[in-house]
Amino acid sequence: MRFPIALLLLALGHAIPADASIVKRATDRFHSVALKHSAGLARDIRTVLNGFIVESPKGQVRIGVNQKPYCVSKSSTSGGSNASSGNGTSNANSPSSGSSSARPSSTSTSSGASPSAKLSSNWKVAKSYSGNNFFSGWDFFTGGDPTNGIITYVDQNTAQSNNLTSINSAGNAIMGVDTTAQVSGNNRKSVRITTEYAFTGGLVIMDSVHMPTGCGTWPAFWTNGPNWPAGGEIDIVEGVNDYTNNQATIHTNHGCTLSSSNATALGFSGTIVGGTNCAALETGNAGCGVRAVQTNSFGAAFNNIGGGVYTMLWDNNGVSVWFFPRSSIPSDITAGAPQPANWGVPMARWASSSCNSSTFFSDHSAIFDTTLCGDWASGVWSSTGVPGQDQSCAQRTGVSTCEAFVQNNGAAFQQAYWEVKSVNIYQNSS
Repeated sequence: MRFPIALLLLALGHAIPADASIVKRATDRFHSVALKHSAGLARDIRTVLNGFIVESPKGQVRIGVNQKPYCVSKSSTSGGSNASSGNGTSNANSPSSGSSSARPSSTSTSSGASPSAKLSSNWKVAKSYSGNNFFSGWDFFTGGDPTNGIITYVDQNTAQSNNLTSINSAGNAIMGVDTTAQVSGNNRKSVRITTEYAFTGGLVIMDSVHMPTGCGTWPAFWTNGPNWPAGGEIDIVEGVNDYTNNQATIHTNHGCTLSSSNATALGFSGTIVGGTNCAALETGNAGCGVRAVQTNSFGAAFNNIGGGVYTMLWDNNGVSVWFFPRSSIPSDITAGAPQPANWGVPMARWASSSCNSSTFFSDHSAIFDTTLCGDWASGVWSSTGVPGQDQSCAQRTGVSTCEAFVQNNGAAFQQAYWEVKSVNIYQNSS
């Protein structure tokens, strides 16, 4: 038989009044032990429950509007040549490419709210590029520009010695173009890099705080397969001149289409440009383009908000692209535990039901490049009507051709640089 502790202590108190101090010490001892056990129990309960408390990420749902269509894409494989080793960290500050005016040394940004509890995901990092080692694992392409731009792509050593590439004081990768005042008779130097890592299916997340902008520029972040267009091409970020709305596009072999011209029915928020036939050789390389409705998803407007995150999901259901401004990056992305199912409606989507993602895309590498003029930027030099281009570049610069402007106005390209925090390529472990 066991007596309740409280009754036992009460009895002892009455039985031995002369030794009340002994009873008090016994009571204090009992109370201390009880508190320790209670604290341990509380910790155990919190440990058990912690695995079940997950903060929901913020999904972005957007509504599309009609915009004027235009798309011209690239027509080459992604390979590089004359690549050299090293991590491109020759300069701790942003470069001044061939001129005395330097780009900003760093960009301070916020990456959204941090999660209050550890998140989990089936998506695991297969390749990560960031910080001082960002340029490790990339080939520097040195071939001719397949889009007919007036640039010369240079190798890694040349890029570093000309301050076209560096890691700045914020730990971000810089990729710029030559800003020498005049390059009469010659092309401006630029950078195009391709991951050595190739993947079929996966999730690509690119965090950038600045992208090239201004009349004459044509930057892109994209993925590409072998034997173009047989391996397919996915343009995640692309645009020209003063555009403010990103355009995502796919280019494929014959047989890939969008099943409708209604974006809502297709499950994305952007606006279709360039038609519903995605076959590159049948559309003058236009493919199937989708323009974002966010007016800060590209160019100067993107840079003014500290940039943001672009994601591209390629799975059995198709290919999808999302854009999240700096202030709205989902907490699961920030935590490195992406959960695409919670991101809401994508800005662009090409469903496998009419464009089988395992048939039309394979063995992709990721690519950054910045060309000048070329088929697209030159082709719309005198045009208006696209978001951001209320005034044509011919009117704004007073120069009749893109080529003449680029060759004689190096200072105009101080903002023609990428500043990238990271690129992460994930694979699904489930």
